[in-house]
Amino acid sequence: MHADNRKVHNGASNNNDTIAMYLPSLLVFLHIAAAIIWIGGMAIMHFAVRPAVTQLLEPPQRLPLMCAILARFFAMVSIAVPVLLISGIWLMSLMMGSGGRPPMSIHLMAGVGIVMMLIYGHIRFALFTRLKRGVAAQDWPVAAAALGSIRKLVALNLALGTLTVAVAIMGRALF
Repeated sequence: MHADNRKVHNGASNNNDTIAMYLPSLLVFLHIAAAIIWIGGMAIMHFAVRPAVTQLLEPPQRLPLMCAILARFFAMVSIAVPVLLISGIWLMSLMMGSGGRPPMSIHLMAGVGIVMMLIYGHIRFALFTRLKRGVAAQDWPVAAAALGSIRKLVALNLALGTLTVAVAIMGRALF
């Protein structure tokens, strides 16, 4: 019976070792996947979808379509943002827990990421709400103004996201 307990203990220990070995890689994967969804989505919306829709459709067709597209995109970003936040904090805690200190580039990436999340929150909960109300009321000037504000803040967040990726990749060499 003592030998069976040892097997169970060793098995549990091996499982914990396996989790500890793969956890950082899993967290990095989730972090990068969430960033790709968010930053890539902003790029496609800003440089492809919006210009094409603006060129081809008048406001009564364009604004409801953009509202529907943004609703789907924001559903994905509303998952990506917490994944980024949780995985980033967890990765930093793993660095600090192993006696290390996150480099300045990590702190910069985290700070810019928090600013991006706050901007996203304003887009999602204030401006997008205005867009939806304008579209529902068929008040095209109100909807267009809200979409214009969203476009500007998405451009800002896209620039910040690109900066964050650059810092993540080149940060240790720069700082």
